Order: sequence, then C-alpha cells, then structure tokens
Amino acid sequence: MRHARIRYQGQTWRAQADADGAIVLPDGRRLGETEVEWLPPCQGTLFALGLNYADHAAELDFKPPSEPLVFLKTPATLTGHRQQSMRPDNVEYMHYECELVAVIGKTARKVRRAQAMDYVAGYTVCNDYAVRDYLENYYRPNLRVKNRDGLTPIGPWLVDRDDVSDPHCLELAAYVNGRRVQSGNTRDMVFDIPFLIEYLSAFMTLRPGDMIATGTPQGLSDVRPGDEVVVEVAGVGRLLNHIISETDWLARRNAEKETP
Repeated sequence: MRHARIRYQGQTWRAQADADGAIVLPDGRRLGETEVEWLPPCQGTLFALGLNYADHAAELDFKPPSEPLVFLKTPATLTGHRQQSMRPDNVEYMHYECELVAVIGKTARKVRRAQAMDYVAGYTVCNDYAVRDYLENYYRPNLRVKNRDGLTPIGPWLVDRDDVSDPHCLELAAYVNGRRVQSGNTRDMVFDIPFLIEYLSAFMTLRPGDMIATGTPQGLSDVRPGDEVVVEVAGVGRLLNHIISETDWLARRNAEKETP
C-alpha cells in the first residue's frame, strides 16, 4: 500500500495513493495528482549517507568509507513531490542525488542485523540536492551543502515494506528535463539497510518516522533554475521537482507571508 500525506482545501490529510498516483481520501473522494499539494510522507529525523556507493566515491576521488558516513537533515530541508527547490544565487555547482529511503516503523535501540528489517515500516524516495561550492570535505559535511530549506524533496509516498520484495535490488534513475543523467542499483550500496539500522541503533534510539537516506550512485551534473528534475526508484516511486532561483524563492515566500 502507498501512504501519502497531502494538503487539500487548506487541510492536511493522510491518504492512499493508487497505482496511477491518484489520491484517495479517507472519506472516499478521489483526487488527481495535480489537484493536491504533496507533503513529505514522513515526519522524523532524516539520517543521510555520504559515499555509500563505491562508484560515486570514485567519481569524487574518494575511497569508500570504512564505516558509515552519516549526517542529519532538519525538517525544514524537506519538501514534497511536485514542489520547487531553490538554487542559491551565485553558486557554481548544485547537483541532484537519487536515493532510496528506509523509514523506521517502531522504536529501535541496540537492534541486531538479523532483526533489523523488522523495524522498517516501508520505503520512499528522496532527492538529496547538494550545493557543492561549500563542500569542505566529505568526512566533515558542511551545513551549507546539504541543510538548506526545501532542498530535499522526498516522496511522493511511503510504500509498505512488504510491498517491496528486495530493497537491495532496485534500479535508481535521475532525469533532468527528460534526459536520463544517473543510473544505479541499490545492490551496490557499501552499507546495506540492516547494517545501517544496527550501526545507528547501537548508540542512539531510532523512532517511528525516522528516515535513512541510503546514498546515491555516480552520475552527477549541474542543475539550474527552470530545470525539471525527476528521481525514481523502481517499485517505490517517481519524485518530480522544479528548480527556481533564490530571488524567485524569496519572492514567493514573502508573498505567502503577506497572504491573509
């Protein structure tokens, strides 16, 4: 089953999404994909992985890390399907990152690898944009690279764990203006999902709704205002996003504040 979180007629709903992407509200009403405002399907801490695909590490002239390279993203970084993300003015290079996200379904503390998948509620997709101008070192992630408002589209929905037969054999793809620019497969993760749950829960508590973004394969390129970016994980979802300039982003936010 696909679980969506949307806003419609000023109200936030938890709804179901059918095979065609249409939304079914709890009262039975059916809405088209473009009739609603898509929100991030989950609410929790997002744990993001750096260099978790060997080919991506190689294209950046890094060796794969010997243990997970994890950083956190704040709730303000998240935005939904079909929303806009801002490219900061006067930066040289900003790129997409197609990623499978595992969502925690129950409280996890000191979980062993063999039981780790029992703690997964399901999966979604994220586009972990990075502003590379400010990258100091992948082993010391810089907040200005990854933690910008609205720069992590996620969704469109949460797919139940049992509806994905093998999360470690899923094709990943990214498209910019319809042209395929990134390809990969989750089987090439350096650290798989059970390992990551065991690793994180060994020293901290994971709670329902927390998310683990599992990294991206090679194939990065610059994106600019006006670009349509789609990231897709086979069997999980297709997440669409548009890039706008910082000037337009700020103007939109100011207009929203002034709206009664």
